Amino acid sequence: MSDQILLKSMDGVPTVERLDTLSASDLNDLCDATDAAIEGGGGFGWINLPARETLERYWQGVIAMPARVLLVARLDGVICGTCQLWKPPVNNEAQAHVVQLTTNFVTPWARGYGLARMLIEQAEKIALDEGFSVINLDVRETMNKAIEVYEALGFERFGTHPYYVRLPDQILKGYYYCKVIDKDALKVVN
Repeated sequence: MSDQILLKSMDGVPTVERLDTLSASDLNDLCDATDAAIEGGGGFGWINLPARETLERYWQGVIAMPARVLLVARLDGVICGTCQLWKPPVNNEAQAHVVQLTTNFVTPWARGYGLARMLIEQAEKIALDEGFSVINLDVRETMNKAIEVYEALGFERFGTHPYYVRLPDQILKGYYYCKVIDKDALKVVN
């Protein structure tokens, strides 16, 4: 089952929760939402729709990996968005304080309910609760709404990758962002 983090799911109420297991209906919703995100131009790496089995294996793999935290957004009880926190490898002591926010999207039909903000805010809370002090993320230059949300939430752009994405007809830049969520943890003690 899932660990409900925010509101109880009710019709018309947007919710965000952490998933630790996948029911058949959650897996179906995740695949449908991913399809819609890819078709909408924001498929976190996919340009073309992969086979359904590929998506199912991808999401099952996310749940199976202890280094990943999967958050889902729901509208009317249906999964319509996600984000993940990717924890650093245990042997990377120098960057053990940094977590990566990735696969963040809300399907086109569920936009306008504040779900993107809710996903990111919940990811920040979980990251802080798990002892991380910095969140990194990257985004395509064309994802204007996502960039607007990240910057409104205090993420700072620190870099640009000129060849971030290769589409069939163009190359897109990517932007790198970070946010300090626990300044005290970053203080250097002499």
